[in-house]
Amino acid sequence: MEPKQCDVVILGGGIAGYTAAIRASQLGKNVVLVEKDKVGGTCLHQGCIPSKSLLHSAELYVKMQDSEAYGITARDVRLDFQRVQMRKNKIVTQLYQGLQMLMKKNKIEVIHGRGRVMGPSIFSPKSGAVAVELENDESVMVVGTHTIIATGTRPRKLDSLPEDARIMTSDEALQMDELPKSIVIVGGGVIGSEWASMLCDFGVEVTIVEYASRILPLEDEDVSREIARSFENRGIRILTDARIESERVEAGQDSLFIPVQQHSKSVQLEASAMLISVGRQGNVEGLGLENTDVQVASGLITINEHFQTGEPHIYAIGDVTGGIQLAHAAAHEGIYAAEHSAGLKGIRHRDDQIPKCIYSAPEAASVGWTEEQARQKGRKIKVSRFPMKAIGKAWIVGESEGFMKVIKDEESDDLLGIHIVGPKATELIAEGTLAMTLDATAWEVGQTIHPHPTLSEIFGEAMHLIEEKPLGI
Repeated sequence: MEPKQCDVVILGGGIAGYTAAIRASQLGKNVVLVEKDKVGGTCLHQGCIPSKSLLHSAELYVKMQDSEAYGITARDVRLDFQRVQMRKNKIVTQLYQGLQMLMKKNKIEVIHGRGRVMGPSIFSPKSGAVAVELENDESVMVVGTHTIIATGTRPRKLDSLPEDARIMTSDEALQMDELPKSIVIVGGGVIGSEWASMLCDFGVEVTIVEYASRILPLEDEDVSREIARSFENRGIRILTDARIESERVEAGQDSLFIPVQQHSKSVQLEASAMLISVGRQGNVEGLGLENTDVQVASGLITINEHFQTGEPHIYAIGDVTGGIQLAHAAAHEGIYAAEHSAGLKGIRHRDDQIPKCIYSAPEAASVGWTEEQARQKGRKIKVSRFPMKAIGKAWIVGESEGFMKVIKDEESDDLLGIHIVGPKATELIAEGTLAMTLDATAWEVGQTIHPHPTLSEIFGEAMHLIEEKPLGI
């Protein structure tokens, strides 16, 4: 069979891969996208979209239960989890159909099958051709001038746990038919915290077991402390400096028995289910990388500042390279790699210009450095915290807990970090991201007129506060 020739062959159809495909096509390149499952990847099918759909249903359920606080009597408020799942699936299906149309609109050929990168062969004198094993047991060879690897990651599992359907990663949890009565979540990072918040709102008894000294250990300490306080007030039990003894977990008929070591004491937990949320690992196995000079370290593909691997015509983007493993970061990397492979000089944002979002209740979002990071880098900093309760719109929407924290360099006046906890924090952070991308100062953001009454006023107020000219407190 004659090989299929193209300008760019992309292995992996998640948000990094399909964004790279669209951008390459826009640049006039002939593109082939190889995906073993559905285009859209983890974000659309097992991550961002379905989980946020469930979180929104949980948020609405809590609001309806508290409707009398808004002067509305809602009787017989009940949760139908199967319909919650149906709504989630409908959203995913609709977005998937739209994505398929985008592929056709941009004349991107999608080949469904398992791809493997080849070394030099009769098909190509250099590495990077992709051999695709199709679903009908046939195969096709795709030879591109450039190859982009975007195979993503999958949830990391713990060894020694018993095989039991009640022990899940986030992938399996998204497909639950019914809610457990209680659950132990192993890992209090972003994914674990979002699931804890969601399941608590759905009425599940939740315990978080976190190995570090605090949940959300990569976030600013003030953010971590505020989220933990809110969680505990809602009845979520948090065990920090703790680890489960996976080899001693027992699966009983009605419960899981989970021994935990916390400091020097043993804690015995019992729950209906367990969610493992201890990070993700790169999908690098079976890709044929050993046939190339592409290097893998700690299960992730090594790249340079232009997302090139050990072979300059082979790029790697998205979560499979490590770094900030976020969908919007992966999409940006896809655009950059497509442009760089076409000979263009794209814009690569620094890690501290990429916003991070946590869709728990309350929400949290940040861009830039934490206070600890700024101090570790030897900066002379100034820090301010403006309370959400001083913002009128926060009281209107019934969510007045939280704050905005601003960190700036006292000598250069540069903004170093912006951290928000509170309603719509994940929407508000875009202004902070723009400010840091454009290198705005706190004074400049403070001089920007923010409409009243809106949650966005907290930006102006927080910036006035760090300039020692507060208006709202």
